[in-house]
Amino acid sequence: MSDEAIVPARARRRSRPVLGQGGFTLVEIMVVIAILGILAVVVVPKLVGRTDDARITATKVQIKNLEEALSLYKLDNGVYPATEQGLEALVDPPTIGVIPKHWKKGGYMSKVPLDPWGNEFLYLSPGAENPYDLISYGADGEEGDEKMAADISADDLG
Repeated sequence: MSDEAIVPARARRRSRPVLGQGGFTLVEIMVVIAILGILAVVVVPKLVGRTDDARITATKVQIKNLEEALSLYKLDNGVYPATEQGLEALVDPPTIGVIPKHWKKGGYMSKVPLDPWGNEFLYLSPGAENPYDLISYGADGEEGDEKMAADISADDLG
């Protein structure tokens, strides 16, 4: 018998699947599902709370950006925007109150951001103890809660 006759027979044997080796067994699938379930129970709770932490961090960054724009406004105009002018004075020239003489063409921000929960920042000038108060009311959009719904203000940032 020649080697040529043996090779095709071996190739044919390998190309035919043997019964029971064509896929996964029910036990193997159940083990994989159990492992995925265990991973979900361990990992998901750690990721769920991170969304709220990220929103709080984003709010602090937005407040810092607003503070910088307010500082530039004051540097150019000698005063902070009044409460009635609001944060919009950083985007468009104010038309009420003290009209700034040196308002920067193009503004100090492209737009006034909303906090990560979709609420407007509260801006008061003059503030209670500072030249202005800048506050996000947090997740619930209402004054004075705790934890994830806690108010975040410029005073908290230092």
